Amino acid sequence: MPGPGLRRWFRPRRYLSAVALMLVLLLALPLVLMPVYRLSGARPISTLMLGRVLTLQPVERHWVALDAIAPVMQQSVIMSEDGQFCFHRGVDLAELKAVVDDALDGGATRGASTIPMQTVKNLYLWPQRSYVRKVFEIPYALVADAVWSKRRILELYLNIAEFGDGIFGVEAASRHYFKRPAAELSRRQAALLAVTLPNPGERNPAKPSKLHNKLADRIERLSAKSGAYVKCLGARDRKEAG
Repeated sequence: MPGPGLRRWFRPRRYLSAVALMLVLLLALPLVLMPVYRLSGARPISTLMLGRVLTLQPVERHWVALDAIAPVMQQSVIMSEDGQFCFHRGVDLAELKAVVDDALDGGATRGASTIPMQTVKNLYLWPQRSYVRKVFEIPYALVADAVWSKRRILELYLNIAEFGDGIFGVEAASRHYFKRPAAELSRRQAALLAVTLPNPGERNPAKPSKLHNKLADRIERLSAKSGAYVKCLGARDRKEAG
């Protein structure tokens, strides 16, 4: 029978083992949920939405299918957030390498998040930027892009992205700011909403600042010429049809 000292030695190990097992289960949970979220009937919420619900803060969200979102909004968010969306496999490796090279050279830090990366971050991770978050965000995005169709990824993203304090998803944002459903957004309104996403706490699409308008001008021009950049949205692929 082990003595008191040996028993005390075993307890921390048992505690650490339990903590390690819990962490592994938590990290594996997104991989378990990805096939579930592939189904069109699944309407997941983001970690930000969950946090607001748990702290009794209001949440405004109206889920809509991708086909109920104006094509100009789909084009605008791709050209604003992830121009290579239709071509990469979840992570834009060229852009990521450029960001790493800039950081190593002492340049200003900037984001390299793709729409799949932002989607898995919103669904499974925390909002604060950190290298630790990226360690999980990148592999989750690679798996998500393999499991979900591009159309499904964009549908998820546009239904969970934050457009203002407590305003989640493009349908809620369109109704809140422009008093119309997302299906009826004009190209200008879509551009204003798209450039709100990087900073929803500071940018108001209904009352854009000079900078906000300038950014929207650029996205409006790009979305009008998006063409091949959004070709993956033109038809349902096998992953979505399955």
